Amino acid sequence: MKPSLPKGTRDFSPEQVNKRSYIIDTLKAVFVKYGYQPIETPVMENLSTLTGKYGEEGDKLLFKVLNNGDFLSNANKDALEALDSRKLVSSISKRGLRYDLTVPFARYVVMYQSELSFPFKRYQVQPVWRGDRPQKGRYQEFYQCDVDVVGSDSLLNEVELVQIYDEGYSRLGVECIIKINNRKVLAGMAEAAGIPDKFMEMTVAIDKLDKIGMDGVKKEMAKREIGEDAIQKVENILNTDSLEALKPLFANSETGLQGIAELETVFKYLSQVKLDNEVKFDITLARGLSYYTGTIFEVASTQVQIGSIGGGGRYDDLTGMFGMPNVPGVGVSFGIARIFDIMEELDLFPETTSNSTQLIFLTFDQESFDYAFGALQQVRQAGINAELYPAPVKFKKQMKYANSRNIPYVCIIGSSEVESDQLTFKNMTSGEQQSLPIDEIIAAIVG
Repeated sequence: MKPSLPKGTRDFSPEQVNKRSYIIDTLKAVFVKYGYQPIETPVMENLSTLTGKYGEEGDKLLFKVLNNGDFLSNANKDALEALDSRKLVSSISKRGLRYDLTVPFARYVVMYQSELSFPFKRYQVQPVWRGDRPQKGRYQEFYQCDVDVVGSDSLLNEVELVQIYDEGYSRLGVECIIKINNRKVLAGMAEAAGIPDKFMEMTVAIDKLDKIGMDGVKKEMAKREIGEDAIQKVENILNTDSLEALKPLFANSETGLQGIAELETVFKYLSQVKLDNEVKFDITLARGLSYYTGTIFEVASTQVQIGSIGGGGRYDDLTGMFGMPNVPGVGVSFGIARIFDIMEELDLFPETTSNSTQLIFLTFDQESFDYAFGALQQVRQAGINAELYPAPVKFKKQMKYANSRNIPYVCIIGSSEVESDQLTFKNMTSGEQQSLPIDEIIAAIVG
């Protein structure tokens, strides 16, 4: 049988893994700079932990794991005979693959609350799984890169998350725009339009604005039984591009005015720091997830059309679903896969990320091979990533290997090099070739 992969998954070559590691390591350095600590959670969670946290559509996309052993022996026989998969699942599957990193993080905080110091600042980079329809830029297995703080309602956290976004993307060379809104502003919009009971229906429609346009959003709201007069008011508010202009529209909405005040505080502090990327208030930013309660973020590339490359927001009661209410939190996520695609397209990766081996020794016979083995130990001890081609076979074959690996430096050793201790050292990029002792070769590479 011809080998294949499950749909929506990918293999990654050494070069791709090195490049992804470069992105992750760069971002981790920023997280640590701002006081965040790493955690990891299991690939699997109990389905009781995951279900009901992502809405009805999200529940459908959860990957379920069959119970161990004879899972059908305890199956719901009525559901099995009726081919009712929804009722059947609970009797044959107790676990599922994690859908995101946020809900497992909330579970983690509740379980270890007595051991944590609050506010607790964590970052986490691990793969997640979703039974989505695979398409370009959307996979069933992908990495998430989250940074969150829980146990503090201070808006300093929002300010620092913007700084983390700005510095993270800046270090990677990715130019972007960081958009900010507040769910309280959206709630104020619903109140000003006279539809506070249709808040979720309105935000779900607005969240699709960049995909379906204003006319599409209006049709979506109408489909969700929002009246024509309210739709017109919502459209008028969406055309407002400043916080100051919103205030008279929200005169009768305490929630809306509170959202404006929170955003003004965030922008006040941001005005005191140097940022490389634009930070912009965007009233059309909605973020679909229902657990957001305050400031929300979304990041878009200004160089490549690829959709959002980051997003997040404040969720002031996420742990409440696990019996620990009133623990405020806020966090953002970096879109690793899309960042990778942007950096590939714009050639932003430094050359060293794809060259895990810096130097390779090529030899002509057993004597030079034995000599090279000793030199290899010296080079590695100096902190240089190095290899020795594993046998003194035809030189053309060895050189072909070095070229195929894009190894930047080659050290060629034959009988004359062994006798003189002067090794042929070649820079594969410039083509320059010199005869040097091993200590000078080490100095040339280390710089």
